[in-house]
Amino acid sequence: MNKSELIEELAARKGLSYKKAEEIVNTIFDAMADAMMDGDRIEIRGFGSFVVNSYKSYTGRNPKTGESIDVKPKKLPFFKVGKELKERVAKS
Repeated sequence: MNKSELIEELAARKGLSYKKAEEIVNTIFDAMADAMMDGDRIEIRGFGSFVVNSYKSYTGRNPKTGESIDVKPKKLPFFKVGKELKERVAKS
């Protein structure tokens, strides 16, 4: 399912216009992104949690040339699936 399919599903289930459903989905995604940029953890019970993991700098290797390169520190989003979702998917 992609974002537009999610919007269509929300509109169909709740009897909303596509535009209103799109506004709701965008508001939720924007709020989640803002929270993660602020370093907050997002937990949706039964679904999973979103966190930002910080990685230190390290010396990597260019796979093409074999040359050593310095990789800068970075932050990346990470999703951990919740127990209930994991069980529902396993049963299907």
